[in-house]
Parts: sequence; C-alpha cells; structure tokens
Amino acid sequence: MFQQLIEYFKERSVLILGFGREGRSTYNVIRHSLPEKQIGIADMRAVELDDPNVTLHCGEDYLDAVEKYDTVIKTPGISFRDVMVPSEVEVTCQTDLFLRFSKCTCIGITGTKGKTTTSTLIYEMVKQAGKKACLIGNMGVPVLDTLENGDAEIAVIEMSSHQLEYTTASPHIAVMTNIYPEHLDHYNGFSGYVTAKMNIIRHQVGCDYFICNAEQDFDEFFNFSKAVPSVIKVGKNGGRGDEKIIAAAAVNDRLKGIHNRQNVCVAATVARCLGISDDDIIKAVENFKGIENRMEPIGEYYGIKFYNDAIATIPHAVECAIEALEDVDTLIFGGMDRGIDYSGFEKYLEKCKVRNLIGMPDTGVNICNALLERGCTKNLIIANTMEEAVDAAFRFTRKGKSCIMSPAASSYNVYKDFEHKGNHYKELVKAWKE
Repeated sequence: MFQQLIEYFKERSVLILGFGREGRSTYNVIRHSLPEKQIGIADMRAVELDDPNVTLHCGEDYLDAVEKYDTVIKTPGISFRDVMVPSEVEVTCQTDLFLRFSKCTCIGITGTKGKTTTSTLIYEMVKQAGKKACLIGNMGVPVLDTLENGDAEIAVIEMSSHQLEYTTASPHIAVMTNIYPEHLDHYNGFSGYVTAKMNIIRHQVGCDYFICNAEQDFDEFFNFSKAVPSVIKVGKNGGRGDEKIIAAAAVNDRLKGIHNRQNVCVAATVARCLGISDDDIIKAVENFKGIENRMEPIGEYYGIKFYNDAIATIPHAVECAIEALEDVDTLIFGGMDRGIDYSGFEKYLEKCKVRNLIGMPDTGVNICNALLERGCTKNLIIANTMEEAVDAAFRFTRKGKSCIMSPAASSYNVYKDFEHKGNHYKELVKAWKE
C-alpha cells in the first residue's frame, strides 16, 4: 500500500488543506519518501515550517489556494459549505486514501453517537481473538500514521462525517450506530450531514456488510433497493444468542445503559462477521475499560459521585447518560449553538428526575431561560464559567447522588475541543474545597 500511495502523490500537485494533527501526518508521510516534492499547505493560522519545497497559503484567504492544485487533501475540521471547488480539482482525505490503497480488511464505524465505544469494543474483540489489528481514525490517530507498520491485518477505523464527506471507497464492514442532527454548521442542513455519513456504504460491493441500528429507519437516508452488501440490523436487545454477551455488558460499570448494550451487540455482530467466537467476544466485553469523556467516573467527593460526559454533544446522548446512571441529581450542560432544535430536550429536562439544571453559555443559558419562561419549578442555575458550574454542583447536589457534565452541545465557544472541556471539569472537581 505504502508504495502505491507514494506513486499517487508523486504524479500530482498536492495541497494539504489544514495543518493540524491530520495535516501534519499527511505532510510527514509525503516528506518521508518524497523529500524534494513541491507541495502546498493552506491554513487559516500561520504555519511555521522550515521546508524550501513547501508553498504556504495562510490567512483569511487560504481557501483560494484550492483551485491551484490537482489534488487537495482536506483535514476534517474545514468546511466546504460555501466553497465552490473547480470540477478538475480532486478533493480527498486521509480516510479516503486509506480505504483506496490499504490491503487491510477495513472495518469502518460511523454514527452520531457511539462511534468510539463501538470501535474500541470491536478492536478489543479482534485482539482477544489473536488477530493483528489497529484502532485508528476519528478518536485521534490519523490513519496514515499506520502506513509503514504493515503488521495489522484488520483496520478498525472510527469515521466522522467530515472524514467520510469526500471518500470514494467504502470499508468491507460498514457500521452505522445511529443518525441524529449534528454538525449542522458544517453542512447545508441535516441532508448534507446524512449524505456524508452514507458514503460509508455507498461504494460497497456484494461481499461486504452494512451493520446498522434497527431502531432507526435508514431507508429514508439511502436507497437500499440498489444496495448490494448484506444488511444486518441490530436492535437494542441484540438478536438470538446474544443473551450471554448482554449479561457480560450488564455487570461492566463502563457499559451502563441501553445505548451501550446496543453498542455491544453491534460490535459482537461485526466480530461474528470476522469469524470471532462468542467466548472471545464475551471476554472482551468483560475486560472493557471504558472511554475517557464518555460517562467517565471521576470519583466521589464530599459524598457526591461525579461523571464526565464531555463527548455528549447532542441532547439524545445526554438523555441516554441520565437514564443509564439512574441517580443523577445535577446536570451541567451547554456549549456552542450550532442550530440544533432543543425544544424536545427542554421537555425532557422538565419531566426527568434531575433536580438541579446548571446551564452554561450559550445553549445552556438559553435553555434555562426558556424553562424559566415555561414555569419550570426545578432549580435552574446559570453558570458563566466551568468554575461557577462546579461550585454550584457541590452546593446543590444531594449526598449519595450523582452530578454529570454532559453538554448537549459542542465545546468550541470556550474550549479547544470536548477533551479540553472534560479535562478542565475533572481538574476543578478534584481541586474543589468547601
């Protein structure tokens, strides 16, 4: 694969669009084998790079560089929502290049929520079976970083909608955990988001598999009458023979909730498609250590149990966490407004058992104000900072109960990303004193 990809780069004028983690990874791959190749790098921010064979396009007009190159390797965070790309310019990304050139058996996992948990479970099941695998993609490992390590026979790839938007190949096993409105600021509405997601199946062939959530009707998103892969729908209770696997998940504290039960059943279905035994599947479920920022237990402080759920950027994910933990007394929520409709979430917050609702800018403040206008009698607290939110949580949460920070929004209005937000929350909780 590696040499094929280098030949691909060699024949084209290449622009690396975005120079964050993935952009730097692409640069390193090209430079490793083609040290003299002239390439372009475009980014809104200034790029400091001592390389005479690089042309930099930085600043507000960085997207103008797109039309000057044959091939644009776009990093996920850059939106082309209002950008007109000339038809002769090929737009691709690391995920697309890996799917096109890799000799691994590729398993792709996407969905609005549950991607990382499901991907990690699949990876653990594959490892438990003694197969050589890598876990790469959206969880923070650029897929091309694995190119020179040819040991993996199975690549488990978490794929965001941004990474799928410009793919022209699909994995052998494609997984769709669910689809809910998300990233609407990146696309032209929900339909654009769905179109990007469905690229995971669009290029599959007859020997491939599409494994999806049986609780959702994917027929409205994709014309399955023309689809050629085997379609397997997995419900929240799994299927026949899943009882032991579900029982193993039920006793693992890091797999609480109906949503995680379904993640386990989806992962088990993938494993079976790979010929992995139920014994290995169950061992992997029993040993699963959980994912940081996903219903992550921080510890008990002053009699209160604290959880970090910073990855929950949509209302549905917050609701799943509250129902899974069962004893949530305080919810800290809110973040950047991306145009999501919160009317249903407001009704849920009114009816659920959570007593203290701590809203942070921007969406949390707006929701608290809306609930106040509706006459909601719960303890509604507006916190302008995470420090204020954590302080209020300690003051109002009953001993023996739980407090969870689960935003129902992205973190970019204040933080670099959800991990930055989650880490700040954890630091404040651990450092708080009466």
